[in-house]
Amino acid sequence: MSITVEEKARVMGEHATKPGDTGSPEVQVAILSSRIATLTEHFKTHKKDNHSRRGLLKLVAQRRKLLDYLKAKDESRYTALIGKLGLRR
Repeated sequence: MSITVEEKARVMGEHATKPGDTGSPEVQVAILSSRIATLTEHFKTHKKDNHSRRGLLKLVAQRRKLLDYLKAKDESRYTALIGKLGLRR
């Protein structure tokens, strides 16, 4: 249910603000979005897996907090990230 090392490295490379960037809000939100997408696929076949569903809700809340932080810090980066990831908001 988690993402692979290769997938994580690919996501970090796409959304990094500078070489070696692993902790910027853009990278963190992109990694969380990837994990959320894999969990969402998991729930299509395992509808009653409520333990993992709790984890999904925690990931969504964490992503929401990071997006709120980024919006308060720099709205242009926020709108660029929302557009790039295709998130509703």
